[in-house]
Amino acid sequence: MARESNRETGPDTPPYFNLSPDAERAALGPAVGTAELARIAEMAGRGRDDLAARGLGEEGRKALRLFSTWEITRYLIPVAQGHFRRVLKANPDLPQGRAETEGGAKWFSLDEVLRLRAFFAAEGAKNKDYLPYRPKGLPAKMVAVANFKGGVGKTSTCAHLAMSAALDGYRVLVIDLDAQGSMTSIFGGRVADEWQTAFPLLARHYARHLQVENRARVERGDAPHPLDATLTEALKVTPDQIIQKTHWPNIDLIGSQLNLYWAEFQIPVWRMQARGWKLWDALSDALASDGVLDRYDLVFLDTPPALGYLTINGLAAADILLVPTGASFLEFDSTGRFFDMLHSTFSSIEEGENAAARALGRPELAFEWDAVRTVITRYDAGQQAELAAFMQAYLGRAMAPQRQEFTALIGQAGEQVNGIYEADYRDFNRETYMRGRETFDATWAGFKKLLYGIWRRDEQAAEAEKTETGTAQTEKGRTEKARPEKAAP
Repeated sequence: MARESNRETGPDTPPYFNLSPDAERAALGPAVGTAELARIAEMAGRGRDDLAARGLGEEGRKALRLFSTWEITRYLIPVAQGHFRRVLKANPDLPQGRAETEGGAKWFSLDEVLRLRAFFAAEGAKNKDYLPYRPKGLPAKMVAVANFKGGVGKTSTCAHLAMSAALDGYRVLVIDLDAQGSMTSIFGGRVADEWQTAFPLLARHYARHLQVENRARVERGDAPHPLDATLTEALKVTPDQIIQKTHWPNIDLIGSQLNLYWAEFQIPVWRMQARGWKLWDALSDALASDGVLDRYDLVFLDTPPALGYLTINGLAAADILLVPTGASFLEFDSTGRFFDMLHSTFSSIEEGENAAARALGRPELAFEWDAVRTVITRYDAGQQAELAAFMQAYLGRAMAPQRQEFTALIGQAGEQVNGIYEADYRDFNRETYMRGRETFDATWAGFKKLLYGIWRRDEQAAEAEKTETGTAQTEKGRTEKARPEKAAP
């Protein structure tokens, strides 16, 4: 006789006692085939579209909210509210904002805020930083956010840093290298296929390598490598064709979608066909050669939760590497192994390249980042303070001192497929809003300090190089002037 279900057991009995095989068999349902996988995927897709639609405006696209006078003077432009109002009154050509009620607070678009910030920078007090520090003549800094441990807030950290930078006035490009496309959804991107992702830039880099190699082969009398339809088409693609505008006026996007994952299979095939192709340079070379890095201040790269070829491209291109991690043993352990794999991967590339470089008398390859920092995310001060301090003690400078707490503001913004800076503070108690954004404000402050130090170091190095070049040219001129002229024959 079959055993009864555990419904009659006492309240202290574990739920896994006294189960009925017959009852569970009846509740099981049929075996699952590939058709059922397709149905599940379709239903999940509908749900995803439904969730994404919550963050869309009336026209079916994302729209960035307005910013109030209180918010502008507290978080965006360092002036008192009274002075802000007086300046607007004295300068009617400036954006005046709009009030939702008679005599109510004025609200401004981010475009208008950026115009107002530029005015204060030109006309305001000279001892205030209305515009963020940005050395002239230097390319954009590329920032990769990576970890092969999922669920650590990688995409959220990357998105909020991009938004923070935009609110500060920087020109930002976000590149989604994760085929899941979460970053693309956050910024309202629309990507039809892999040709609207970073894939054609990688393919174009490989195709150009083959063209150079083919010229050498023809000169040697060898048959050239064929360029298939994919590579031929990729040669026509430029970054401008795949960079799309977002609902943020100073954030652009190279989006992603599921087909981008195909690159993880295609890149190793290309590498096998042409061992001399430097695949790790593909993304950075594509952005630099087309002048993209000169049009932005910061480029944020959201990488997949795996150390595949797309992640390697993102990490190799980056100047700054940020590694989000939770404050738990498993995440600390996983992050340590991630760094170990990073070392193994990039040192093996260096060894392989430098063996040939030494033989040919060429400069050796050495990967280098301006800074590498881990960041604790989803932090619970009441539960994780001790372990966070433990991690800080072992990682030292490699760990940022800021802790990203998980708050109600973050949770609610995530449900609406928005960043916390896109949330209207009127939907919260004002103190709740201020407390909720503090954690990402602190993360941005820590990153901004890091960025300032790196840019200042680069600026001083450029100034020193310019001085040395000028000194060398002066000495050369003196030497040539002092050299006696030859007598005429």
